[in-house]
Amino acid sequence: MSWLSRTPVRTFVLWPVVVVGADAALQGGFPRIELWALTLLVWGFLQYRLVGRYRLRHGGGGPGLSVAPERLVTAGPYRFCRNPMYLGHLIFLAGLALALRSWLGAAVFVAHAIWFQWRVRSDEERLTLLFGDPYRDYLSRVKRWIPGIL
Repeated sequence: MSWLSRTPVRTFVLWPVVVVGADAALQGGFPRIELWALTLLVWGFLQYRLVGRYRLRHGGGGPGLSVAPERLVTAGPYRFCRNPMYLGHLIFLAGLALALRSWLGAAVFVAHAIWFQWRVRSDEERLTLLFGDPYRDYLSRVKRWIPGIL
């Protein structure tokens, strides 16, 4: 069960299986797919994966915050957005909802957006304790989610 407790497994494996399965059951067959929205699935997954590799290479630590980074990473994708890996999850889930035109997928997206907002606040507290003033400066310069907006 610990495998399913990992956020990437839930986002990129469990929720797609659940949403496709539920929509197939409700529609009496495999759901119709909006092909254009598949680009969001690919974008979100690649953003999560590639930014994760970047963070590990430049910040050390583990793949998540369970093993905190050893160095503060403010360059690369982190110069535009403080949470590009989490944003990758949300882009993927938005793509899932749009690709299937699924109300369940939309609900999963909204629930995760709320959950990631809560999780980010917790992560920011931990990182402030770990990195101090350089991290506070980073918080003041770089937006949490969307560059230049939010």
